[in-house]
Amino acid sequence: MKGAIFDMDGVLFDTEALWQICWNKAAARRGITLPDSFRKDICGSSEKMPAIVSHYYHTDEPLPLIQEVYEDLLKLRSKGLPEKEGIHTVLPALREMGFKIAVASSSPTELILQNLKEAGIEMYFDEITSGQEVAHGKPAPDIFLLAAERLKLPAEECYVFEDAYNGIYAASAANTRPIMVVDLSEPDEEMYRLSHFVTRSLPEALEKIKEEM
Repeated sequence: MKGAIFDMDGVLFDTEALWQICWNKAAARRGITLPDSFRKDICGSSEKMPAIVSHYYHTDEPLPLIQEVYEDLLKLRSKGLPEKEGIHTVLPALREMGFKIAVASSSPTELILQNLKEAGIEMYFDEITSGQEVAHGKPAPDIFLLAAERLKLPAEECYVFEDAYNGIYAASAANTRPIMVVDLSEPDEEMYRLSHFVTRSLPEALEKIKEEM
C-alpha cells in the first residue's frame, strides 16, 4: 500500500455535524422534520444530492436550498474549524512511512484549500481532488479513481479514509481499501463487508495500518 486518500468532512474535520445543523435549520424554516434516514442518505453525497434534497424537502427546486444551506455552513464555519482527533500526528506519520497523500472531497476546491491551510496541514497533501472535477460524484468511484491517478498509483494500492456510506460505496467501487472512520453514521453489516476495516479514530486506524506493513 502506497497511497492514503482522505475524505474531508467527518474525517479530517468535525464539520459533518455542522452540515447537519444547517440542513435541519433549513428544514425547520419550512416546517419539515428530517427523519434519521436523511443523514445517512445526504452524508458524502454529491451527484445524488439534488435528488435527495428534493425528496426530503418536497421541492422541485433543490439547488437554491442547497446554496442556502452552504451559506449557513460558511457562517458557522467562520466561528472556528473543528478538527478531528489525530490529524496532526497521523498525517506526518503516514508521510514518514512513505505514503503519498490526497484529499478527495465532495466539497468545493476553494473550501478544501481553506480548511487545510487554516488547520496547518496542507503541506502533507500531494494532491487535492474535489467533487467539482468529476462527472459523477459519490457514491460513484470517479473521485477516488482521479485521486489515485493524480498520485500516480493504482487504486488498489490506496487506502481511503471515509466516514459516510456513500463514500464507502465509492471507495469500494474504485477497488481501493476503504477504511470507515465512524462519525455520525454507525456502520451496518454492509459497511463492515465493504470496508477493509472499521475504526473509531484516525490514530486507531494508523495503528492497524502499521500492523499490516
